[in-house]
Amino acid sequence: MTERPFIILGGGGHARVVRSTLRQLGHTILGFTDPDEDASLEEDIDHLGPDAVLFDYTPTDVVLTVAIASTQDTTLRARTFKKQRRSDFDFPSIVHPRAVVAPEAAVGAGTQVAAGAVVQPGTTLAENVIVNTNASVDHDSEIGAHTHIAPGATVSGSVSIGARAHIGTGASLIQGIHVGPRSVVGAGAVVIEDVPPDSIVVGVPAVQK
Repeated sequence: MTERPFIILGGGGHARVVRSTLRQLGHTILGFTDPDEDASLEEDIDHLGPDAVLFDYTPTDVVLTVAIASTQDTTLRARTFKKQRRSDFDFPSIVHPRAVVAPEAAVGAGTQVAAGAVVQPGTTLAENVIVNTNASVDHDSEIGAHTHIAPGATVSGSVSIGARAHIGTGASLIQGIHVGPRSVVGAGAVVIEDVPPDSIVVGVPAVQK
């Protein structure tokens, strides 16, 4: 457990999920940032303002977590993380107490593993990944930086997913598939062939849109 308090970057639905996880893990939350003046994470968590308020803090004061999810485009999540990493802020990984992450798995900085998620041995989650509620990543898979694996998605063994991809809610990827960087797998899709970079695939079986 880090001794420095967290600042949550983002004030939407995923930020509430992250807030809840941090509380269950016993971490202190200093506040959250969001450009929307009306954003709220409820309870007693202060809205500090937009990300510019981070100039008031140093990496020795606080740690950060990016609580920006995606429905398709992961650009904002990636950009927010990279900007603050250049300012030398730390981004601890966050694993919900009801997630299962094999000790043989590698979890990168800033990565979040939500309640009910399972990450199996030999898997590598790069930095700033989301493995969301009840999603699973089987053995020996590689998940690229800033990728979002949405709730209920199933990633089979030995799958590789490039950076900044989005795997939609309830999607299934069979063993050995490669999904290229910045690609989107639609909700409920069943992927049985490799997905090229910058592609959108949907359906059962999944085809390019």
